[in-house]
Amino acid sequence: MCSQALAAAAPLSPFEQLRYGREIIQIEAETLQQVAARLGTDFCQAVDRLHRCRGSVIVSGIGKAGLIGQKITATLASTGTRSHFLHPAEAMHGDLGRVHPDDIVLLLSQSGETEEVTRLLPWLHKIPVAILAVTGRRTNTLGRSAHVVLELGPVKEACALGLAPSTSTTAMLAIGDALALVASRMRDFRREDFARFHPGGSLGQQLSQVEDYMRPLEECRVASDAQTIRQVYIELSRPGRRSGAIMLVDAAERLSGIFTDSDLARLFESRRDQEFDRPIREVMTPRPRTVELGSRMTDAVAIMAERKISELPVVDGGGLPVGLIDITDIVSIIPEEAR
Repeated sequence: MCSQALAAAAPLSPFEQLRYGREIIQIEAETLQQVAARLGTDFCQAVDRLHRCRGSVIVSGIGKAGLIGQKITATLASTGTRSHFLHPAEAMHGDLGRVHPDDIVLLLSQSGETEEVTRLLPWLHKIPVAILAVTGRRTNTLGRSAHVVLELGPVKEACALGLAPSTSTTAMLAIGDALALVASRMRDFRREDFARFHPGGSLGQQLSQVEDYMRPLEECRVASDAQTIRQVYIELSRPGRRSGAIMLVDAAERLSGIFTDSDLARLFESRRDQEFDRPIREVMTPRPRTVELGSRMTDAVAIMAERKISELPVVDGGGLPVGLIDITDIVSIIPEEAR
């Protein structure tokens, strides 16, 4: 019966689908322009409170506004502002205990009359805690109770019926992003800080440093470049995982070269047995490409992909080896086209 009703609805041609889709986006874009122009001293007060907050920012809303609130919570937390989401219904059943006077509560409600949200207001005032409101009008119940109001103004929902939260929630999200990112900038939040909060996934890999992936020196094979190849392999022979490269150092312990298992195989293939009892410095790759401690992992990956090498020594500012990046440990972040 339901499918018959859907089939009976007037179909939209591809042209009409595109026209309606573009109209929805344009309506929301125009509203965002109006919201941006409406920002004033209230926005500055809100950002200042976030910047000076000694506790956490507690974000709350219900329905679609609640979902937007969860995203704003995540953005705040990932950009240096401690933040938690509080479901307004659960708050009335014990979760208000999560709110401390040092916190700030950010409430989201387009109408400002949502029962689950307005019911919280007297209890928040009793804590007491500062309240920031993102709402349609400052004269509604939420607006009158908040210490700072960020007014969305008149909003036309993009829904054909003018009912489904769409433009209003887009505007809430934009204001939330603006609050979070301006506060983050005021804290001088940097790439290094962002990386600490995003250690996983491709984003974390892009922001990570070489020490996050390298094998530390105690797990690497390191030898003096004055030793013979035979001595090096006898002394460095040990069970367990090993890299395919040996880092070689001079008398001052600075990295002077690298000798790989591929180099060893070439000696065997060319029957140069006499080389095994000569100093390894004579057959090593001198002054190998390195990356300095603290460098971005993306830079290391780019070097390995460009040079088509499987091992990349990591050195400190004085040229002393501190670790080794082995391709077997980072194959998941090597660009597919470079493998």
